[in-house]
Order: sequence, then C-alpha cells, then structure tokens
Amino acid sequence: MRPYQNSSLTAKERAEDLLAQLTLDEKLSQLNMVNEAIPRLNIPSYHWWNEALHGVARNGKATMFPQAIAVAATFTPDYAYQMGKVIQDEAWIKHRYAVKHGEHGIYAGLTMYSPNINIFRDPRWGRGHETYGECPVLTALMGTAFVKGVEGEDPEHMRCSTTLKHFAVHSGPEGGRGGFDSKVSAQDLAQTYLYAFKYCLKNSHSKSFMTAYNAVNGTPMSVNRSLIQDMLRDDWGFDGVTVTDVGTAAFLVAAHKRCKDIPEALAMEISAGVDVCCEVDDQATEHFREAYDRGLLKEEDIDRAVRNQLILKFQLGMFDSHELPDYTRLECKEYRDISRMIAERSMVLLKNDGILPLDPAKINRIAVIGPTARDIEFLRGNYGGTASKYITLLDGLQEAFGEDRVIYALGSEIIGDRTEVAALPNDRLAEAVSSAENADLVILCMGLTPEFEGEAGSKFAEAQGDKLRLEYSDQQKVLLERLSVTGKPMILISCSGSAMAIPEDQMNAVIQAFYPGPEGGRVAADIITGKVNPSGRLPLTFYKSTECLPEFTDYSMQGRTYRYCNENILYPFGYGLSYTTFEYSGLTAPETVSASDGISCKVTVKNTGSRTGETAVLFFFKHEDGADWEPLKQFAGSVRIALEPGETKEVAFTYPEEFLQFADEQGIFHPITGKISLMVEDQKLTIDRK
Repeated sequence: MRPYQNSSLTAKERAEDLLAQLTLDEKLSQLNMVNEAIPRLNIPSYHWWNEALHGVARNGKATMFPQAIAVAATFTPDYAYQMGKVIQDEAWIKHRYAVKHGEHGIYAGLTMYSPNINIFRDPRWGRGHETYGECPVLTALMGTAFVKGVEGEDPEHMRCSTTLKHFAVHSGPEGGRGGFDSKVSAQDLAQTYLYAFKYCLKNSHSKSFMTAYNAVNGTPMSVNRSLIQDMLRDDWGFDGVTVTDVGTAAFLVAAHKRCKDIPEALAMEISAGVDVCCEVDDQATEHFREAYDRGLLKEEDIDRAVRNQLILKFQLGMFDSHELPDYTRLECKEYRDISRMIAERSMVLLKNDGILPLDPAKINRIAVIGPTARDIEFLRGNYGGTASKYITLLDGLQEAFGEDRVIYALGSEIIGDRTEVAALPNDRLAEAVSSAENADLVILCMGLTPEFEGEAGSKFAEAQGDKLRLEYSDQQKVLLERLSVTGKPMILISCSGSAMAIPEDQMNAVIQAFYPGPEGGRVAADIITGKVNPSGRLPLTFYKSTECLPEFTDYSMQGRTYRYCNENILYPFGYGLSYTTFEYSGLTAPETVSASDGISCKVTVKNTGSRTGETAVLFFFKHEDGADWEPLKQFAGSVRIALEPGETKEVAFTYPEEFLQFADEQGIFHPITGKISLMVEDQKLTIDRK
C-alpha cells in the first residue's frame, strides 16, 4: 500500500506522496475544473463545479431552501447553519451514489461553489438575492454559519466543502462583467468588500475561494496576485484551493485585453495563485501544455496547484472507501420541515393597517390576482435544486380559504403587454377587474422572478440580469391602477429578491416574500391567516427610487446602504412588523470599557400584544466621536426570541471586539474609542470606550 492510500496519514502527507508519482502531463491534466482520469493509478476523473446556494442544485431532487437573501431576513445565523448541514448530507448522498454508478461529471462532486458573500451594495444588481444582503457583518455571520454547516467541525475529515465567492469587489453590473474594472478605495475595500471574506476564513476555515470576473483597480481578479497570493494566502493564512469563475481565461483575452491567447491567460492565472481554472474547454489540457512549452508556466506553480487540490480531495475522503449512505434521506420530511421553518421566519411584514391577519371564516371571497400568483420560478430562486412539489401562492391561498372562495386572475405579465397570441395589449385587465369586483378583497401577487433579475444571460432581464429601475413594470402599474379604482382592500405579496419601490400607499398590507422555496405559497397563506406570526426583517434598505443613489457603476459606498445613506428610504435595513407588539426597556452596559474588549449589554423585551410572537432582537452601535467617513451606524449581531403574550425576557448580548473597529482611509482597522452609543430598537445607551 502506498502512503497516499493510507487513511491514517494526514491529507497533506498523502497528497505529497501522490503528487510525487504524477508525470508532468498528468499534473497538467488536473489544472482545469475537469480533472482527467489517471488510469494507471486508478484515479477517476473529477469535476470541481457543483452548486449549493440554498440546497444542492442542478442534480435532481434535493431539499430546496429559501433563497439566500430570504435566509438573511431571518437574522438568525443558526438557520444558515442548519441549511448547510442538510446540504452536506444530501451532497454526500448524491456523490456516493454517483460514484457507485460511474458518474464523475458536473454537479456530482463535493466541492460546492457556494456561498455568495458579495455585498448587495446597489438594489439594481440582479444577483443580489444570492447574497446575505447589504451589511458586511450580517453577511459575515451568515456566511460563517453556512460554511460550518456544510464543512463540519473536522477539516481533516469532511464530506463537503464550500467556496467563498466572488473574490472580490463584485456586485454588478452584470452586463460587461467580464471586463469591468471595480475602482474602490482602500477603506471601502477593507471595510465593506473584503470584510466577510476575511471573517469567514478566520472563523470557519473555508476550504475554497472563487475569483470574480471583474478587475479591481485595474487588475483582473483571476490574475490579481496581490489579492490572491499576497493578501489571501500570505496575510490571511488561507491554505485551501482557489478556483476561477467559469470562463475567466477567455475574458482575460477578449474583455480585459490582458493576454493575447488562452494558453497565456491560463498560465497567468496559475502563476497568480489559482489552483483550478474553470474553463468549459475540451482543449484545456493542451492549452496548459502549450503554456508550459512556451515557458509561461513553471512546474513549481503546477505542483502547488495540484498539491492544494489533492489535499482537499483527501480531506473530502475521495480516495477512501465508504459505506453507501441512506438514499431516502434526500428531501425527507425532516429536511423539508427545516426549509419551511426558515421560510416562515423569512417573510417580512412591511405594512399592516389592521387588515391582517384574515379570518377565513369571515371572508366570503378573495381575488388572487397577479403574474406571480401561479409562478414556480418565484419559489425557486436561482442556483436552486429540484423540489418534488411546489406550493404556489395561489395553491396556498386556495388551501387556506377553499377553492370555491378564491377567484384567480393573471391580470398582466411581469413584463410584456399581452398574454395570448394576437391579443390586444393588456388583454387580461378586464378579467382582473371583474375578479376584484366580485370579491371582498384582493391579494395582489406582483414583482419579479429570477428570470427577470439574476446573472448575466437571464432570459428576460432588461440589463443582462440587472434592473434599470426599482418600480414595478409598466404592465403591473396599469394593473394596479385599474384595481385601485374598484375600492376593494388590497394586500400585496411582493415577490422579488431585491429592494423595490413598493406602492405602499395603495395597499392595506404588504408582505415581502423574497424567493421562499417550495413551500412559499403555503407559508404566505399561513402568515395572511395568522397561523404564522411574521418575524422577518429586511437585510437591505428599500429605497423610494434610484434618483438619489450614486451611479450603478460607482463602487464608493458613500450614499449607499444603511451604513452610509439616510435619505430616500422607504423601509430601512432591519425593518419588519409583527402581529403582536414588543416593548424594549432597561438597556444596560458598563459605563466604561476597554478598547481591547467587547461590550456586554442586556435589554428587556416584553410582548405587549395579544399574540405569541418571535422577533430577532437587533443590536447596532454608533461611534459618536467618529470621523465623517465612518458608518452612520453598524449592525453587530442579533438574538432571536419567542414570547407569549405578556411575557418578558432579558436578552444578553456582547458586541464582539472585532466588530468594534473601523478602517481608516488607508484600509487599516483601528479600535473604536470615545463615546459609543449602543442601540436596540428605541433604546439607546452611550458609553465610553478607552
């Protein structure tokens, strides 16, 4: 038995032994994301690309969770952890059975290209719903919990690995992303764009990073040695696998104009510290061989890349024998219940004039109108798996109220002025208005789906994935205007993965559903009827319009997010209503604390309403003695609690010392000293930190 076959040795020891046995050509065949088989050593091929943003994706039946932005709306990192644990189990099951049946292709492996921990800096970005929102700290906490769930506690013996992406400074525009140059200050780079990456690495030891398509201050990320090697590896201590996003070599040639051909681009990526070049190219190995023959690729860099790959493969147990796991755990009831539980806590009640919750026994008929009422894509989000069953909004409301008491009408398309072939524009308006006229109230289902906001190449997106505006489409606006004339009460279920300019003045109640997963329709109905008391909070700012926002291509954080903008706000970061009321009192903390310590505090929360309810208690702080460039305020963490009517709980929280730092204009972090205000809802306490 060779040392690499000895499972009692460390992954590094086994990798060194196997690396020493590989020829140059065999090593070159491992540099692309499709690792070729090495028959003489009985090593099968391996495809690095797999996805698990909110459940194991693109490989048949699996438990589908709410989209990442919805998970963030729970403000409960433990839910991201629970989701990660399910992903770990289901990815392992799928991989082991794929191996059993000789399948080694795309989406069958254990290296998951998730999570997306970019910052949702601008509401127009189409991929923002893949992220955990606009706050670097919330993103860091959610991302860390997800990684821990997927990778487990033992880095030497994992069943699945994560990939933190997209490193770095990526949040649109999607159009032209392959050649876009994100110009960013040292301060914003450290304090916003790199913050979650560094925190997740430090606190969860993620095993992989993916480079972004864009350049950062003139240097394309896939060849950005100063960030990949000097900072990520040398300064931060990362010792895992760096992969490129798919197709970056072609962008280096055609868009960034950095290289003259593909062999040069691939060589430059490997030399900069990349370990896996993700190219959909059957000639990739030949390109690497040509790069080596031209003197562009050094064998020491080849060895480093293959070594890092092999270490992770050994940590994932790919060269060891395993008993087959229980296949029936895929999308089992236990896992589906976790998905539904997260969905119940992710939807955000934005407005309620008292109309909600509805009592089905007191409602004669409801009209369910709008283009997302029967839409399954709205439930799925992007980079999602395949659920066995989907409960649309219409399905859920028919279950809750009875099919005979629900009148359905499409009303309009999401974008597009007619539904039927050869019909006149707005051909479904009469049906929608008639439905409203014959009902007690209207539940309006409007917004977007991932087909209209998403990655470059999205099927119907206006700007290659991004949005041009925050308002609903013209077709949906016309629908809303015609329904408003009926005078019927209206409840809006807003369907989108991003902030929209919601016409709240025309609504009696508004629920932000995000992309809630396969049980989304049932969950929305349970919230509307009061079976579930909403407890979600917004993980991003909802603006009234784009008029006061900086240009989309401007990467300065000034004038963006709750940290640097307090104008034109429709709903603020952290906002969310309940069917009960919570009273906060007695915020206490030491009057003076050391600048090298965290800040421990307590606050009392009482349920002053008549319903049982949950809430995520959010803790913010503001540096009263801060410089102009410091954030207006900063989120530092949350604690979820449940209270019966009249019940009181004392909630303890410690502001972590590592969050009580801000970066200066050179990107260097300093402990915050002087007057600091701790803020919990309407409670505010100023202390001195010396």
